[in-house]
Amino acid sequence: MKVFFADLDGTLLNDEKIITDKTMAALLTFIGKGGRFAICTGRPVNSAMHIFEALNMPPKGSYIIAYNGAQIYDCERRRTVFRAEVPFDLTASIFELAKFYDIHCQTYTDTHIVSKTENECVKYYRQNIHMPLIVTDNILESLSVPPCKVMAIELHDHRKLEAFRLALEGKIGKRLKFQYSNQNYLEMFSADADKGAAVHRLCDIMGISYKDSIAAGDEQNDIPMIKAAGIGIAMCNGSREVKLAADVITQEDNNHDGLVPFLTI
Repeated sequence: MKVFFADLDGTLLNDEKIITDKTMAALLTFIGKGGRFAICTGRPVNSAMHIFEALNMPPKGSYIIAYNGAQIYDCERRRTVFRAEVPFDLTASIFELAKFYDIHCQTYTDTHIVSKTENECVKYYRQNIHMPLIVTDNILESLSVPPCKVMAIELHDHRKLEAFRLALEGKIGKRLKFQYSNQNYLEMFSADADKGAAVHRLCDIMGISYKDSIAAGDEQNDIPMIKAAGIGIAMCNGSREVKLAADVITQEDNNHDGLVPFLTI
């Protein structure tokens, strides 16, 4: 039995944020032959679940790995089987430093994005992540439990975002992981979680050998799962770093069914 871990944006989805008919057919054939499937994304669970349900995917044996591995969700039983959190004190520290660096930050409840303002960055983000927004001066009061992820967004100056990342690492040290999901998005989550750790956790849950896992992605936050899987696939439209980490690079991009050959092996 094999399990396929797929990133969404730039990988399973094309640039219009949909899965093509050909890729969908190949995925359903893979599952029909006994393969398991897991969406592996930086998105929140409910955003990824919206896509999963729109695909009309069979829930049996399917999972969502959300927040870059900080949450694993069983689609069949509709329950979380793993969750790693950003402690409240670190959440507060991130937002405090973001204010100093003039960087937009946001976090999440199970159902909402939580931000101090509704600015250009959060409006841009919500074009593809269709979640309701809570705007509040007191972030922690809106969170009933510590969040799985905090995200920083800077749309115009990556150097500014990188300066913020370095400052955070100096302040927080190794208590959190900091990964880019693209040049505009810096994601912060538990040091115990990333997509690679999630590949191993979910393989253990399903009783599948790591060598029978396949993982595909296109950005920096996908590198841990590409390295962790038995076969690590970089999309040809992906970053140079991802391609260097992969076992194989697709011949076609995410707009031209690049994953199809790997769903038919």
